[in-house]
Amino acid sequence: MAITKKVKQEMLQRFQDQYGIMKPALHYTTPFELMIAVILSAQCTDERVNIVTAGMFPEYNTPERMLTLGLEGLEEKIRTCGLYHSKAKNILANCAILCEQYGGEVPRTFDELVKLPGVGRKTANVLVSILFDTPAIAVDTHVFRVSNRLQLAEGKTPLEVEKGLQKAIPEEWWSRAHHWLIWHGRRICKARKPACDDCFLADLCPASSIDKKAKTR
Repeated sequence: MAITKKVKQEMLQRFQDQYGIMKPALHYTTPFELMIAVILSAQCTDERVNIVTAGMFPEYNTPERMLTLGLEGLEEKIRTCGLYHSKAKNILANCAILCEQYGGEVPRTFDELVKLPGVGRKTANVLVSILFDTPAIAVDTHVFRVSNRLQLAEGKTPLEVEKGLQKAIPEEWWSRAHHWLIWHGRRICKARKPACDDCFLADLCPASSIDKKAKTR
């Protein structure tokens, strides 16, 4: 099946019907907490991040308080998240900039956010989308994998996929589509063994293991 504009529209409608409005899996109560949680989620599960932040945020939930931990103290708090040394260095440098330049607040624009240590394009897109209601599509490993398998947006880099998704998806759906693709990647379209038999997109997906001809006989 050729993945035409009409087929992509059908995929998106099925995503909408299946998932509707999804919320992020990371737990947070403030913009700063979300930023730290997203930084910690790099190469780490959201479940593990939520466990770590549940023990840290009650006391260290502002950049000023986070700085009081120092490098060794913060490393100890986030050790089980993986890459804890580089994450701790970036978080502390980030906190210092927030205190010195932004009055302890998380900046509201993408261009400001990507200049902060530990905040790449994906993290900045997550933050502007969730916190500031700015249409954005953050491409993590799940979004990258699902988009390429469906041919909803193909690319060899996250940026290529992001640009492809922006063309394929109406702007007012960008933020919700980000969550659809993440949840679909976690629940159904898994990296090693996708559950094609349980997928509501199997008849449209070029990568599906289901024999589509057999199903339509």
